[in-house]
Amino acid sequence: MYRIALIVLFFCLLGACSDRKKPDPQALAAYQAEIEAWHAKRVSDVLAPNGWVNLIGLFWLQPGLNTFGSAADNHVVFPEGTVPPRAGFFFVNNGTVTLTVEKGVDIRLGGNPISKAVIFHPDSARNPQLDMGALRWNIIKREDKLGIRLRDLESNALKTFPGIPRFAVDPAWNLPARFEKYDSLKTIAITNIIGQTYEQKSPGALLFRYQGRELRLDVLDGKDDYFVVFADATTGKTTYGGGRFIDVKKPDATGVTHIDFNKAYNPPCVFSPHATCPLPPKQNVLPVSVTAGELNFGERH
Repeated sequence: MYRIALIVLFFCLLGACSDRKKPDPQALAAYQAEIEAWHAKRVSDVLAPNGWVNLIGLFWLQPGLNTFGSAADNHVVFPEGTVPPRAGFFFVNNGTVTLTVEKGVDIRLGGNPISKAVIFHPDSARNPQLDMGALRWNIIKREDKLGIRLRDLESNALKTFPGIPRFAVDPAWNLPARFEKYDSLKTIAITNIIGQTYEQKSPGALLFRYQGRELRLDVLDGKDDYFVVFADATTGKTTYGGGRFIDVKKPDATGVTHIDFNKAYNPPCVFSPHATCPLPPKQNVLPVSVTAGELNFGERH
């Protein structure tokens, strides 16, 4: 019944109800509570140990030997005071990364101190995290590039986090959409913020109407949802210049779902310059202002 009430409410707000009744206050309150709960979890996620606010470094590795420590003459220079001047080295060979630790340096893997360990292998889904005090890092792979993603679980950014600004919740931005399936071989070009472009499979597009216009967004497949990277007329103004993300439930048996733009969220790059984020493909730049979801970090509406 709750779901039916919400659907009725949304279509009424879109002008689909002939009797023009006011929205059901109970359904409106329930929807507001749903969005507030979603937002609270969103904030919790970006502040979590594996979130985005604590990122303090991204260091690309070269084939062969990569020394690391806080001394400026290392290949990889961690922030001053976080590790000894000479902490060890990473060795990259055919996509495998081995870490060797200097004697007396306490770096841990799975809670246990190590002196040498393979920390990344191209044929393994395992990607362990290394710990040293409040620091945590792991290897990331972006196409042919391997890098160290460094986090500080006691970073100042965590302590001073001001929250994520957003537009006022508006149920009218929860729009019904029809899924248009693509051929199984269909791909779309995705460029990330570091300039790499790669082809990703797209199962289809979401078609929806706003202010009398039919719009569409190409989607990428997720485990339970479709993942959408989009931009609109607010992008680079009140919202982040690199676009926003949204997760959309896969359609029901009739091919219908909803795009809830109140759940449009910022990419990780909003919170740290050390993230790598996909940018919206050109076909996902909407010619309207989506005044819903998260604003640019630090902006107020």
